[in-house]
Amino acid sequence: MATLTALHAQWHPGEQAVQRMLGVPGRDNPTVHGLKQAHGHRVNVSPLVAFGALDEDGRPWATVWGGEAGFCRPIAENVLGVNGVADARFDPVVQALFAVRGVGKPDAEDGEIGHGERRIVDEEVAGLKKERSWLRCPSIWRPAIASSWLAASSPAHDGDGARRGESADGKHIVPHVPTPELVCDAGSAADDGLPLPQGAVDLISKADLFFIASKHGDGTMDVNHRGGAPGFLRVFRNRESNANDDGADDGGLVLVYPEYSGNRLYQTLGNLREDPVAGLVIPDFDTSDVLYLTGRTTILVAERAAAYMARAKLAVRIDVTEARFVRGGLPFRGSVIDYSPYNPPVRPLAAEKGEDQEDEADGTANAIALATLLTRQVITPTISRYVFRLTPIKNERGDNKGSTNGLHAWHPGQHVTFDFSSELDHGYSHMRDDDPQSLNDDFVRTFTVSAPLNTKEPAEIKNSTDGGGAVSATSDLRVLRDNAEPELEIVVRRHGSATALLANWKLRVPLEIPVLGFGGVEDFRMPVSNVEDETGSRESVFVAGGVGITPLLAQAAGVLGTDNDEGKEKGKLRVLWSLRAEDLPLAVDAFTKINGLGPATRLFVTGSLDYDARDGRDLLVRVKGLGAGVVQRRMDRDDVLAAGEKGKRKFFCCTGPAMMKVLLQWMEGEEVVFESFEY
Repeated sequence: MATLTALHAQWHPGEQAVQRMLGVPGRDNPTVHGLKQAHGHRVNVSPLVAFGALDEDGRPWATVWGGEAGFCRPIAENVLGVNGVADARFDPVVQALFAVRGVGKPDAEDGEIGHGERRIVDEEVAGLKKERSWLRCPSIWRPAIASSWLAASSPAHDGDGARRGESADGKHIVPHVPTPELVCDAGSAADDGLPLPQGAVDLISKADLFFIASKHGDGTMDVNHRGGAPGFLRVFRNRESNANDDGADDGGLVLVYPEYSGNRLYQTLGNLREDPVAGLVIPDFDTSDVLYLTGRTTILVAERAAAYMARAKLAVRIDVTEARFVRGGLPFRGSVIDYSPYNPPVRPLAAEKGEDQEDEADGTANAIALATLLTRQVITPTISRYVFRLTPIKNERGDNKGSTNGLHAWHPGQHVTFDFSSELDHGYSHMRDDDPQSLNDDFVRTFTVSAPLNTKEPAEIKNSTDGGGAVSATSDLRVLRDNAEPELEIVVRRHGSATALLANWKLRVPLEIPVLGFGGVEDFRMPVSNVEDETGSRESVFVAGGVGITPLLAQAAGVLGTDNDEGKEKGKLRVLWSLRAEDLPLAVDAFTKINGLGPATRLFVTGSLDYDARDGRDLLVRVKGLGAGVVQRRMDRDDVLAAGEKGKRKFFCCTGPAMMKVLLQWMEGEEVVFESFEY
């Protein structure tokens, strides 16, 4: 059991200092006291939960427990119950919370560990006697806080076109019985686990996330995740400590990782600004190995960050004081479902940047293609359609980076990731008064592709493998021939620096944007017409808010069967679309371009419609004339649950976060896949 400590309602001085340093506009602190019902539900459905605690020396440590949803849930006000396995021999948080002193040496017997008021009822967890045991603790004086985790999280940009969602870097989590074994470097005589053994270094080199625990005085703690491309956390130094007579030490373990913009609350950095200590847990989902670290931190900004990590604008250095590398120490394993397209390329350490890497600012080093802007169609004052021509980038051998045979074609509903840094990144600066939030912006943006691949382009079917020779789930992946330069379309709302660049670009001047790749959760692809599964014919219900309709635009013709041969049965599709009145031209555009989409759609129009203007009078008439049902109010629960037949439908949702939260509450017990956009 863990009690959740109350957080400050206002920003503390460290948070305020970091926000001022990074030029973040003032805003209220969204942190709430205690555990809200919605947050409790999130914990309950999460297969993993990260915890943090302070050891007897006041050092923070972090851990992650779980294996399946429901292992952790609220059992009283501000109290979480944990029903699962935890390694009390080497897990520093277990030892801190339950007063286990030393490695595998509890200081009491008969199930009671530590002080009299702290008791583990039923079974002694320190011995891992059973696979399942309740961790109960009437009073925990050490501050601890939990962070639920639905899927491997990744950096999320708050700028335009940013795809946000809990499952950005997805992993399938399964329970695993731990067999913990502490591993140390064979050449080290120290008992602090330093330097790291090679297995721990290898773990860091492939890690795509870690959890970090920080504290603010003796009152509060935070546990948050950091994510990126595998290897984004870098080992700057790993050798024996060798302090000189003057106290200087060029040894020890030093880690560096880049900070991304995220939600711009900077609560972890605020804690580190005031109290520069942190605890990390780095899980290996493949093996259940785990690395625990604690140490002192330094926040690196602008030139100081670049001195450690090439092109980094904001980074954190961690001088590790103790490490524990435990083989088989986690009660779960996981396999990758999909990596987030938000992940910027791994930053090389400054020491690794040779002369041939001197200038990578054009963004092409990690690109698979160049997207050349061809046309721009203004649909509404804030929404436009852009068409690009894709040209694969060849490496020094002349091969396409997209694949060995050509550029991989995308599936309808997938998204494309652009790197706008060549146009928007003006180099390092301590502050930017004209655009202060760009200080730690990678200018990497993701947009849903809003039209299917042009079938006139030459393409062929290639079977892809999972690396072990087996054909993967994407065995129908099309590979464009080397001479193919397909066109790619996106429909986006102007919402930040990247979309402003597209909206204002003079088309007579070529604009080339590096493409980092395509992505998208397989489950978000709707079944095309005439497709049944073991449950029988199924109906797709797409729920959209605003430009959240874009994943459907590329799929609708296939789902409705309008691009199939005559006589074939049309697919089953219902669309519930919430749209602001000023954006009605987007509906007219979509219904005009895609035959059959209007009659499948119920349109919920919000906001005021200008009936005095001619266009305003005509818009509703045109939308209704294209077959859509129009309701001038907000969508409600009955509207959603009346679409399709329960048990024979699947919901696909793409909305902003506020609407998504409500939808998921309405759809409890339904089959739902979703993506969330910050529009």
